[in-house]
Amino acid sequence: MKALEEYVRCIPDYPKEGIMFRDVTTVLTDADGLKLAIDEMQKKLEGVDFDVVAGLEARGFIFGAPIAYNLHKPFVPIRKKGKLPAETVSIKYELEYGSAEIEIHKDSIKPGQKVVIVDDLVATGGTVAAAIKLFEMLGGEVVMNLFLIELKGLEGRKAIGDYPVETVIQYEGA
Repeated sequence: MKALEEYVRCIPDYPKEGIMFRDVTTVLTDADGLKLAIDEMQKKLEGVDFDVVAGLEARGFIFGAPIAYNLHKPFVPIRKKGKLPAETVSIKYELEYGSAEIEIHKDSIKPGQKVVIVDDLVATGGTVAAAIKLFEMLGGEVVMNLFLIELKGLEGRKAIGDYPVETVIQYEGA
């Protein structure tokens, strides 16, 4: 089996010049790559006390749901505004090119539950910072933020603050 980094495809100048896009679809479309990614992310949770796995739409679903399944934990989808059918709690946040809004079902966690948030990649950290606030609005405690890839040059950890972060692959640039 190859090293996990070898499964990640790098596309230069996408979506604009100067950006080195880290494409995880090549991890997903290779059975060994997908298994390795899930296994390596799951290892980062060894010794972490938590009740719920939450995944950011959409690739956080891909990585978070199998981890929740493997560890026999519930999975909470964090969706874009307007995608969930029952009563929700939502939060609006700023992006480098505008704003966005995410939401979760109001009954997706109970006060005091410990949450692990999962996504494929942390860049600026704005989306996960908003997700943390969502869970805190419902009385949850975010005990870990878990990502396959971190783009260290975009300093996403600053937006996440003092909340724990684990990543499997780190790239120095953006």
